[in-house]
Amino acid sequence: MKAVLLDEKRFVADLARPTPEKITDYVTFEETPQDNQTIIERCQDADIMINGSLRIEREVIEALPNLKLIQLLSVGSNHIDKQACADNGVTLLNAPGFASATVAEHTMMLLLSAMRASINYHNKVKSGEWEQKGRADIIDAEAIDLEGLTIGMIGIGDIGKRITKLAKAYDMNVLWAERQGRKPRNDDYTDFETVLSKSDVITIHCPLTEETKHLINQDTLSKMSKKPLLVNVARGKIVDSQALAEAVKQEQILGYATDVFEQEPAGENEPIVQLANEGHPRIILTPHMGAGSRASQVKLWKIITRQINDFIENNQS
Repeated sequence: MKAVLLDEKRFVADLARPTPEKITDYVTFEETPQDNQTIIERCQDADIMINGSLRIEREVIEALPNLKLIQLLSVGSNHIDKQACADNGVTLLNAPGFASATVAEHTMMLLLSAMRASINYHNKVKSGEWEQKGRADIIDAEAIDLEGLTIGMIGIGDIGKRITKLAKAYDMNVLWAERQGRKPRNDDYTDFETVLSKSDVITIHCPLTEETKHLINQDTLSKMSKKPLLVNVARGKIVDSQALAEAVKQEQILGYATDVFEQEPAGENEPIVQLANEGHPRIILTPHMGAGSRASQVKLWKIITRQINDFIENNQS
């Protein structure tokens, strides 16, 4: 079978990625524009499309008669038309579990950076302000310890469970949020609104679905009575960024640390980016890189290789 990798640039340049053994013809492209015609041309005779973040629409799927498998380089799959895959007999596989460790660590990095206002103070040292004014006159955001605080988690998969261990190592109290509007499934979970009201930190790890789009909005933000820090390492559209920015300005919440944005790549018109540019000490931004460590990419390619080989083995005529 022929496989086409559309966005090789997602990987570290010198990362060893041996071709899955059962692929007979393999073509790679460093990157592919978000253009249906280009995607169709590059995958015209492919049996397998290997894709990272490109949106794959019905038009593309229906124009590729040989396509049998879309293998994703991600856990999330909301950028693929799943119904079109089903209608055209195309299997869709994601890559579960490869980034659990690195995303959990990235979450804690964002959390600690915001609670300690680290970028704010880094900039004061770098600019010479500390040298000019002295320490007492540059302290404008207190350092907040994690010990004894309550962290509420929305979305409890492998990443959420790993963060639970890390948070407990800091002596934090942990709450797992049940889905909004549902009773807790067991004693490990707490109802959604209680988590909102009792948490000093809220971290987001759930997938983007119709149910979770703008889950964090003006209404849910108003229920966060302890004015928590929010950390988002899931999907940008889970948070209404305009409502979030307003909540930060009104001091309804402490701050926002995020690896994801409603529109990516995020630009200067993004409300959260504007807050960062205004110098808010607890706005911490990274460019959707939480799953990008070398170790996670090694794990990812092993998963991809196994899944493609298994698919070919099970679908040879």
